[in-house]
Amino acid sequence: MSDTTATPVPVPPRWTPVHGEPYRPVPHRPERIAADESLARAARLRRRMDERRTVRRFSSDPVPEQVVRDAIACAATAPSGAHQQPWTFVLVKDPEVRRRIREAAEHEERISYDGRLGEEWLAALRPLGTDAVKAHMTDAPALVVVFQQRYWVGEDGTKHKHYYVDESVGIAVGMLLTALHLSGLAALIHTPSPMRFLREVLGRPENEKAFAVIPVGYPADDCEVPDLVRKSLDQVLVEI
Repeated sequence: MSDTTATPVPVPPRWTPVHGEPYRPVPHRPERIAADESLARAARLRRRMDERRTVRRFSSDPVPEQVVRDAIACAATAPSGAHQQPWTFVLVKDPEVRRRIREAAEHEERISYDGRLGEEWLAALRPLGTDAVKAHMTDAPALVVVFQQRYWVGEDGTKHKHYYVDESVGIAVGMLLTALHLSGLAALIHTPSPMRFLREVLGRPENEKAFAVIPVGYPADDCEVPDLVRKSLDQVLVEI
């Protein structure tokens, strides 16, 4: 990865748990965008996001580290159950660690493709051209491994439950993919099953469970993607 000088971002106060504290409202007065500008922004965003594709063939060219950090910061603004923000993003740049992750992931994938997935799941994957070889783990210059925090531990060692963890982390990952794409980078969601090895390889604590591995980089010069068609708006939208 490469690093470049970026415009400094104001550092907010450090977050600490507010479990059990009273409601303390503060004013919120965002600027209201004129309707014509709102329409223009929405149309541009729709066009840009329609260009997003999952990439499995990456260039090894470095990417600006701050772009990835800023994308993760965007993801961390996602809404979460009780505002408990139950996520950890591990940015893996070390080639040896990425090699170990690939090796473990391919071991699990070979078992899956050799029968653990079942024919119905394999049939669903066939149009995507996937297999047990996960070169993107080591070709891409970085991996973002997302963990969900099943609970948090207070200073006295007491465990406190997080709420809507799957939903919260899923939204954050969606925002991460959006931020990476709008910043000019490619990514994919990889979910080797089981994923316990990720916590072991990356030395994460007991309360964290791996959610996804996201290779990040530029598409390779010879990159190809499946010839797929997204559902149209009328197929996914119901207006009442």
